[in-house]
Amino acid sequence: MYEISVRTHFSAAHRLVGHQGVCAQFHGHNWEIEIFIRGAELDAIGILVDFKAVKEAVQEVLTGLDHADLNRHPVFASQNPTSENIARHLFRELGGRLNTDRCRVSRVRVSESPSSSAAYWEE
Repeated sequence: MYEISVRTHFSAAHRLVGHQGVCAQFHGHNWEIEIFIRGAELDAIGILVDFKAVKEAVQEVLTGLDHADLNRHPVFASQNPTSENIARHLFRELGGRLNTDRCRVSRVRVSESPSSSAAYWEE
């Protein structure tokens, strides 16, 4: 099995409705994300998936999130924009763009600080 990953970041603000601490207040993060893609076979030139294609797909998905109030984003209309929910959103959006017969998005990790992250994958 092969696995590649791409790391990038975006900046956005949010608040966690119903949270009993400071996260209920509007605040921002420089979110770090890492996308993992797995597959068993490489293409004819020895690549699982072109890093450029992954980076382009990530930029497309992040366009609506970067420098945004995540609570106003349609995806988070009925759920808090937590790291966990952001990871699930990115996983599904990127899977729709990048999954093929040879490889699939296997996991997305979202970090809101250097010491705190959440990951999402489907089994």
